[in-house]
Amino acid sequence: MKEPRIHAPPVGVAVDVAVFTVREGRLEVLLLRMTRPPFEGKWCLPGGRIRHDETVEAAAERELVEKTGLSGLWLEQLYTFSDPARDPQARCVSVAHLALVPPDVSLRTDDKYSAIGWFPAERPPSLAFDHRAILSYAVKRLRAKLEYTNVAYALLPEQFTLGELQRAYEAILGRALDTRNFQRKVRAIDLVEETGELRTGQAHRPGRLFRFRVRRPVEIAVLT
Repeated sequence: MKEPRIHAPPVGVAVDVAVFTVREGRLEVLLLRMTRPPFEGKWCLPGGRIRHDETVEAAAERELVEKTGLSGLWLEQLYTFSDPARDPQARCVSVAHLALVPPDVSLRTDDKYSAIGWFPAERPPSLAFDHRAILSYAVKRLRAKLEYTNVAYALLPEQFTLGELQRAYEAILGRALDTRNFQRKVRAIDLVEETGELRTGQAHRPGRLFRFRVRRPVEIAVLT
């Protein structure tokens, strides 16, 4: 005798994107404040269900464009979060992504959220779903990638001083770096090149400006 077939509710697939920037020497994450129960008033990472005609990569890119107006940013798949209890309203698996944006990006949202803004990545407000776990995983991945890729290019303008580059590294790593040693390593691995221009108009002496030799994702020799 055949056993009765159990009709389980469908499992949804969503994307959540941990979007980082460096502002005022601090690593910050993009969050939105929710308006609907059961997480009304709590903050969350940008994300949502994927559409029937798109891949998870396309969905993550769409979320990023909708919130920043920018495309072609550093975006990569992070990890799949599938705890059955992660969404109290429905069974939903989230394919999390990591993205990096410049600090001067203009943020925008819709009526699904009551606010959008930047928050310290190490001290976020109360987060909905399992987004604290996603955020923690994303910070660890970003720090690891800083060790062997040129990922910092996605957080800096076209031209910058070595001091600004070092402060970006320190913000991501969460610790101070020895200036002389850092600059020696940066030059040794040819991460950046001089532009021949100076940063002027400040109280201290003009600073030499640099740029990344490559402004696309590449692996480099171990730096930090």
